[in-house]
Amino acid sequence: MAFPHRLDAPELPDFSMLKRLARDQLIYLLEQLPGKKDLFIEADLMSPLDRIANVSILKQHEVDKLYKVENKPALSSNEQLCFLVRPRIKNMRYIANLVNADKLAGRFRKYKVILTPQKFYACEMVLEEEGVYGDVSCDEWAFSLLPLDVDLLSMELPEFFRDYFLEGDQRWINTVAQALHLLSTLYGPFPNCYGIGRCAKMSYDLWRKLEEEEDSETKGRRPEIGHIFLLDRDMDFVTALCSQVVYEGLVDDTFRIKCGSVDFGPEVTSSDKSLKVLLNAEDKVFNEIRNEHFSNVFGFLSQKARNLQAQYDRRRGMDIKQMKNFVSQELKGLKQEHRLLSLHIGACESIMKKKTKQDFQELIKTEHALLEGFNIRESTSYIEEHIDRQVSPIESLRLMCLLSITENGLIPKDYRSLKTQYLQSYGPEHLLTFSNLRRAGLLTEQAPGDTLTAVENKVSKLVTDKAADTRWNLAQISSPGKITDAFSSLAKRSNFRAISKKLNLIPRVDGEYDLKVPRDMAYVFSGAYVPLSCRIIEQVLERRSWQGLDEVVRLLNCSEFAFTDMAKEDKASSESLRLILVVFLGGCTFSEISALRFLGREKGYRFIFLTTAITNSARLMEAMSEVKA
Repeated sequence: MAFPHRLDAPELPDFSMLKRLARDQLIYLLEQLPGKKDLFIEADLMSPLDRIANVSILKQHEVDKLYKVENKPALSSNEQLCFLVRPRIKNMRYIANLVNADKLAGRFRKYKVILTPQKFYACEMVLEEEGVYGDVSCDEWAFSLLPLDVDLLSMELPEFFRDYFLEGDQRWINTVAQALHLLSTLYGPFPNCYGIGRCAKMSYDLWRKLEEEEDSETKGRRPEIGHIFLLDRDMDFVTALCSQVVYEGLVDDTFRIKCGSVDFGPEVTSSDKSLKVLLNAEDKVFNEIRNEHFSNVFGFLSQKARNLQAQYDRRRGMDIKQMKNFVSQELKGLKQEHRLLSLHIGACESIMKKKTKQDFQELIKTEHALLEGFNIRESTSYIEEHIDRQVSPIESLRLMCLLSITENGLIPKDYRSLKTQYLQSYGPEHLLTFSNLRRAGLLTEQAPGDTLTAVENKVSKLVTDKAADTRWNLAQISSPGKITDAFSSLAKRSNFRAISKKLNLIPRVDGEYDLKVPRDMAYVFSGAYVPLSCRIIEQVLERRSWQGLDEVVRLLNCSEFAFTDMAKEDKASSESLRLILVVFLGGCTFSEISALRFLGREKGYRFIFLTTAITNSARLMEAMSEVKA
């Protein structure tokens, strides 16, 4: 069921080295506190830590007991305490309170704080203000790259999206630059660099500075990865807001894939226990269906089950010697495959039940109408009904944002009406969330009385297709201002319709779109829409520059950059020039990963993904929400 390879794919670099480096550095830091110690770990570091150094490794290095950092007194009786935390003010206050409580009780212990992925001055300031700076030793664990799969690296920084794209906090830019610097040190320089977005440009500039300071380290190295592409999440919110229909994306939307693994509940495992399952290329069943459209998955799994049964049935006619070989060589593998197969069949059934309950087909139909710009009134009515029925506050918010971005902002009457209905349905505590969404450009209101000036009309003619149909022209009148950032209001404009036409994001298909044999990246959204982020990567790689994409860049309201080092490119092998590292700043969806894997198979590229965190529409909305679930 996996896509056919059009060209032999280049070999991927071995990213297990990143795990070994992180593990060795952590062990070195733990050993700086010799003897037995208790380790306090922040909750959202537990899963990443488990992928790097499990409990048995920690025990080997004299970690006695493990505690979760939480808002209650620590019960540890150990004389040495070690804290593994993110650089957050609340964590510093927690540690300071613990140290001060010990002082009041006349107890003096050794305290070590390990901050990851980097140490911030503000954290040390809090310890100083609380009067414990001299009692605590602070160190940095530069763990910023976690290999989740053979082609997927995550920084596991879900807060990056809110911090940068809402609060304008640039503190993680240095972490990104350091991560890129580490990759170029280990895997050679990148001859070709492309990027789009303000955050991408800042990360690139800081990374170049680090490279210049330590130029000798990569000088003379043969590049292993030919291209690097940096993208800001805010240049394509639409893709992240759409419902996912590839298998891996649906599993993430339904069960939440966390740090490369998923907790399947009793409804999937057909037992009374939940099971934590690692989802990566080592799971042979999952690897064959992960990028498939969900409509193909059941057929594939049932065929796989029949094949498996046929292999089991071979035992019947065997003599003793053949049976012995079968048991020693094949049986274990067949049992493992059988276990994985039943899990994924259980997951599919669970997804089907949930989606049928939600009337998923109607939801997808509404999303496609929004993407194509048709039946906007009917779509708005569907969203109103969704809100009135109190289906889900996050889902209702997502649909409102999708309507806003695809329509370049809501007309004031619709904005006020939807906002009022939402607050009445889900509660006034969501009011601040609307302010956040507006600031981020996710849910905006068109300025009242907006009309196109003569100058804007001329620019409009330049950036929109001359052969636009009547519907498009009407859309231009009803939602004006889709021009360039020079004419946009204070909130960032999306210009989605114009970009969609320029890049042909809505494929023109005669008859049914064949999801079994996909023709383009649109299959990840049932043939209705090619992810904008992926289309831009495709276009830039085809041109090897941004040439000819000036209008698209202007409509995106983003700055772009491209840099080619001919000396490095000459050293690169033809195989490494077909390897592309794509860096998503602010999160990446499994739909985008599947789309680019498809593109790679079609064009003979191999994509490697580096993201600040895996995201989806629900995570995006939760990051903006002021009402915590």
